[in-house]
Amino acid sequence: MQLAPPLTSETARRLEWRFLPPPLRTMIERRCGSPVVEAQSQNRGFTPGFASVLICEDGSRHFVKAASARAQPVFADAYREEARKLAALPAAAPAPALLWVEDDDWVVLGIEHVEADQPARPWQLGDLDRCLDTLEAAAEVLTPAPEALALETFEAELASFVGHWESVLARRPDLAHGEEAAALAAGFAEVTRGDTVVHTDLRDDNVLLARDGRTLFCDWNWPVVGAPWLDSLLLLVGPRGDGIDVDAVIRARPLLHDVPAEAVDAVLALVTGYFLKSAGDPVPSTSPYLRDHQRWQGEVCWEWLAERRGWA
Repeated sequence: MQLAPPLTSETARRLEWRFLPPPLRTMIERRCGSPVVEAQSQNRGFTPGFASVLICEDGSRHFVKAASARAQPVFADAYREEARKLAALPAAAPAPALLWVEDDDWVVLGIEHVEADQPARPWQLGDLDRCLDTLEAAAEVLTPAPEALALETFEAELASFVGHWESVLARRPDLAHGEEAAALAAGFAEVTRGDTVVHTDLRDDNVLLARDGRTLFCDWNWPVVGAPWLDSLLLLVGPRGDGIDVDAVIRARPLLHDVPAEAVDAVLALVTGYFLKSAGDPVPSTSPYLRDHQRWQGEVCWEWLAERRGWA
């Protein structure tokens, strides 16, 4: 069954250029080298920080992200981490280049502006193949993970996800095969070890299909070290929900076709627990649709896992 996703426009409430403090705007314009005449807020995504393409008087375009260290400390820290990781990624990694950083009352990142589109929704096979081709090339560039990134392992970073099944089963005691899914999730560590940089947060809103032919991935806040196939698998959640036969995709892709079915199912069980648990958490005022998106992803993953395990 194909589940209707939330609208891609239903995301976070972002800061806009005209509401930034005048000294901050002045600093950004100095960094850009010309006064800003137009700001195009990038509305896809789930964090409320400032993220806009700035068009300057001299015709140049700049992608700038900013968060207040005082009013938005969690997001300011996330931007600091993103800057650190972008700076440490190999030049050949599929990521926009970090151009400059300011870190004072506000954490501000100047990132390469890329003329690009994002994958259409519902997902189309052409866009998905383009992303998976890039992930296969990136696995070579990002193995082994650069020491400068100082990354946690997939196993360590996601260990708490196993416990989410306890909350899910408490909320949904009638969920058939829930206990089996929880047991599958508990075995994820052994099958996900590796020494490749794994983005972990790839969705359509974090993809840039550049008009120069590149495919780039944004928001490198949460990379870890793990198996080289993990990003390719996690990227398939949205396409699966949009009706693409992703198990056929798995059989056709070099990074995925030899992954044991039990390993795929363990990862699906792990992220299903995370999404279903998170969907029941309080709704953040700055991202009012976040839980809707998580609920959709959770139901997509659950249906996919149940079909693969013969639970349907």
